[in-house]
Amino acid sequence: MRTRLGTSPTPEALASRLADVRALSVALVAPLSDADASVQSMPDASPAKWHLAHTTWFFETFVLRDFVPGYALHDERFPFLFNSYYEAEGRRHARDRRGMITRPSLDEVLAYRAHVDAALADAMPTLPEAARELIRLGCHHEEQHQELLLTDLLHLMSENPIEPAIWPGGRKVPVAMPGPIGWIEHRGGLVDIGHDSPNFAFDCEGPRHQALLTPHAIADRTVTNEEWATFVTNGGYRDPKYWLSDGWAWVKAEGIDAPLYWEKRDGGWTRFGLDGRRAIDPAAPVTHVSFFEADAYAAWAGARLPTEMEWEAAASAYDPDGGNQLDAAGPVEPRPSAGGPAFFGDVWEWTGSAYRPYPGFKPAEGAVGEYNGKFMSGQFVLRGGSCATPRGHVRACYRNFFYPHQRWQFTGVRLAKDL
Repeated sequence: MRTRLGTSPTPEALASRLADVRALSVALVAPLSDADASVQSMPDASPAKWHLAHTTWFFETFVLRDFVPGYALHDERFPFLFNSYYEAEGRRHARDRRGMITRPSLDEVLAYRAHVDAALADAMPTLPEAARELIRLGCHHEEQHQELLLTDLLHLMSENPIEPAIWPGGRKVPVAMPGPIGWIEHRGGLVDIGHDSPNFAFDCEGPRHQALLTPHAIADRTVTNEEWATFVTNGGYRDPKYWLSDGWAWVKAEGIDAPLYWEKRDGGWTRFGLDGRRAIDPAAPVTHVSFFEADAYAAWAGARLPTEMEWEAAASAYDPDGGNQLDAAGPVEPRPSAGGPAFFGDVWEWTGSAYRPYPGFKPAEGAVGEYNGKFMSGQFVLRGGSCATPRGHVRACYRNFFYPHQRWQFTGVRLAKDL
C-alpha cells in the first residue's frame, strides 16, 4: 500500500514516493510499441506517450524551472507540445491533435523522463517547502494520468479491428452472483462534508462544510453486469420514459444500445478489455456507462442516483485503500464483490450532483490554480475510484468529474432512494 504523505513530508519520504509513482508510469507502457504509444483514438483521449511527457513537463515547469537556479529545459520545444490546459503557461498544441506528435519518439520521451527524474533527485535535499508541495501535487497529478493512460489505451485498442490484448488475462474463475441489493439507511440531518486533514487533497475537495441530508438509503453495492443486461433486454435503451431529454437525444444520435465495449457474440454479451475480448462476468460491476445511462437505469429500477453528499456520508466509514484498485502494471477490470459494502475501487460511481465549488472555495494562486476550478461547469461528480485508480490515491472526499455523455472511464452505478 502506498504511503499517504501528511503535511510537509521529509525530502526522503517525498523522494521515495516520487520514485514509486514515476516507476509505475514507465511499467504501464512497457508492452507498447512506439506506434501504440503515439496514436490518439478520439479527442477525449491522449496518446500514452503524451501522458508520459505531460506529467514530466509538470515537474520540469513548476519545480525545476521555477525553483532550481540555472536549470535549463531538456528541450525548448516540449512546453508547447506537452502543456495541457494551463493558459498562464502560454500557447500549446491543440488537444485533439496530440496524435500528430509522432516525434519525439517513445524512447526520447522516456529519456526526457529520466533527465527530469535525475534533476529532481539532485535538487530534492535543498528544495524549499513550496517546491516540495508542488512535487506532492505532481505525484497525485501523475496518478490521475496513470488511470487516464490505461483508459485511453483501452479505447485505442478497442478501435483496432483485431482487438489486441495488451496484457494476457488469467483464467476466469466463476463467482457466485451477489444477493439482492441491501440498503444502508440514513435518517438525515446535518453532516460534515469535504477535506479536513493533514493528508493531501485537491483544492476542489474543500473547504469542509455542513450539508443537510434528507432521510434516504444508499445501496450496499454497485449494479452488476447481469442486472444491466436485464435492463437492456427489457428495452431500457428503447423507452424514452426513463431518460433525461439530453440523454435520449444522445442515445438516438449515437445509436447507443449497451455499455461501451459490450458486443453480442454467439448469443451472449462480451466485453473488450485490456486482456482482449471475453464474455462479460455477470457478477462483476457494470462499467463504461455514462451519466445519462446511469440515471436512466436508476429510473428503470425505481430508484435514483445518490448525491455526492449522501455518498460521502456513507463511504466515510470504510477504508479508502480497500477494494480492487491499481497496484501494478497489468490487466485491470472490475471484479465481483468479495462481500460486504464496498465504496472504493472497481468503478467510479456516478452521483446526481453537479460539479460545482463548495462554499468558500478558492483556487490556488498561480498557474496551478487552473487545475480544477475552471472546469466547474456542465460536469457531474463521481466518487470512489476504480480498478485503474492507483491504490492510495482516493479518499472519501475525493471528487472526480466528467461530462454526462462520457463513458470511456471505468464508470458504474450505485443506487439510492428516498425514505
